[in-house]
Amino acid sequence: MAHQTGAHPTGVATVTDIGRKLEAARTQVEKRFLEGGSVLLAVMDVLNSLLASLDNVTRTLDAGAATDTTADLLATVKNLSELPQLESMRQRNLDILSSSGAGLRTHVADMQETMRYLQTFAVTVKITGAGITEFAGFAEEILDRIRSGTSEVNNFAGQLNSLEKELKVAQTFGSGIAQRYEQTVPAVVGALQRDAQTISGHRKKLGEIAKQVGVLARGVQGKVATTLSALQIGDITRQRIEHVQSTLTILDEFLGSDEGRTLDRDAQVRLENLVHHLAAAQMVDMVHNFQRDSRSVVETIASFSHDTQDILNLRAEMQSEDDAKGGNFMRALEESVSAAHAIVKQVETASLQANHVSQSTTATAANLLTGIENIRAVKMDIHYMALNTNLRCSRMGEEGRSINVVTGELRIFAAKLDESADAIVNGLTGFEDAASAIAATDSSGGPGLAERLSDAVGNIRAAANAMETELTILSEHGREVASKIGVSISKLDFQNDLGEVLATCADDLCDLAGDTMPDINDLGDVLGGLGPRIFKLYTMAQERNVHQAIIPAGTVVATPVAAAANDDDLFADALF
Repeated sequence: MAHQTGAHPTGVATVTDIGRKLEAARTQVEKRFLEGGSVLLAVMDVLNSLLASLDNVTRTLDAGAATDTTADLLATVKNLSELPQLESMRQRNLDILSSSGAGLRTHVADMQETMRYLQTFAVTVKITGAGITEFAGFAEEILDRIRSGTSEVNNFAGQLNSLEKELKVAQTFGSGIAQRYEQTVPAVVGALQRDAQTISGHRKKLGEIAKQVGVLARGVQGKVATTLSALQIGDITRQRIEHVQSTLTILDEFLGSDEGRTLDRDAQVRLENLVHHLAAAQMVDMVHNFQRDSRSVVETIASFSHDTQDILNLRAEMQSEDDAKGGNFMRALEESVSAAHAIVKQVETASLQANHVSQSTTATAANLLTGIENIRAVKMDIHYMALNTNLRCSRMGEEGRSINVVTGELRIFAAKLDESADAIVNGLTGFEDAASAIAATDSSGGPGLAERLSDAVGNIRAAANAMETELTILSEHGREVASKIGVSISKLDFQNDLGEVLATCADDLCDLAGDTMPDINDLGDVLGGLGPRIFKLYTMAQERNVHQAIIPAGTVVATPVAAAANDDDLFADALF
């Protein structure tokens, strides 16, 4: 500014000094508010991430609710509760089967004894009839039938022996399972029932906390948006500084122009002083507005700390729902279901063995019935062969008497085979009933119990993993929000530095202008050209009001500013 027409008091800053300060203030305002806007946008980004994470947590909870396995788990609890009684019933049926087998063994032993007697008598017939030609073939034939019957009976006994061994294994294993059931099932059932019943409560609690975090985060988001909007004070302040700078430049240019040089010294000083008063008034008004609006920004930012601490506290509460289980209540349910699954796997092993015994028993019973029919056939052959021999011996007289006695004994002992066979057939009914009862016990545990539990474990583990992942991400975003807001508080405290710089500029202009307004009554023509040029700078109603207070409307004709109709429109593009 080349023209400094007025003399200034000692110690008062010159126009040039004030110009440098204004430029420094303008640059600092622009830099600080751009910086603050960037910080707030970063906070907004991390808040958006936090809210997205909350949405994921909510979706995870909703997915858990949609595939709620509580009803299935409670049904499983019922199945598990029945296991001790189920195993006791299976043991009783195995005992019944064992008793039935023991009864059959007695009758089989009688049959084996009978077959030995029959073989002995057949050998006696062979020896006794050795000298009689027509009995030589008969003795050998009856021996063959008796040997065939003996083989059937021994095979019968062998099948019972094999079944008895399987039965003992099943009884021994089942006895151990029954003892373990008594020790473990009640505790596992209790834990599973408790966890299944509380899962919806935990899910509801987490959902409520997530909603609270969401409300807080959206509240902070709203405050950030408000603060971003309030940062237009920075753009307004920068523009008003530029308008003050332009005002002083216009004055300088006017005083250096031909028209300005035509004014006498006194008129120049009074014109210059008037413009300095105008610039000082604009700066004072601007500083007042800046202090007020920036104070509001700082207060809003300061309130972020409390909100973010609440978010962190709620996030910690979500993770501490079950500290003993690593911060995820679903892990407790996973452990309970896994324990139940292990028990059910034992049940399946016992059931497979019992089922195998049941199937073996059914097959053995069918084989035994076939064997009984074969033995009956042998018995009938022996009976009729002996009867024919008796008839032939009667015709032979004294020669056939000894053979007749022996074949009579054959018929008597052969008849005993029928008694044993009838007893075995009757025993096989109980045998098959016991086998059917074991099969029924095996199916009463519920179809696919182990598979259902395995699926439940997989689903719960997946849900637990998803929940832990989302809570971890939520925790990270919560910490990041707190960190970003901590940075923003320090970056957006405009009061300490900028407020002081702007106030200094206003004070310097006030000192430069002095306390007394100059008399401008004779400067109407000059102001008629200079005033509108300055007035056209203003884009804000407040600036025009200040201008009118210094240079009244009656002094010059004010040129309307078309863009000034709506201040909100003027500031719409002022956000950083």
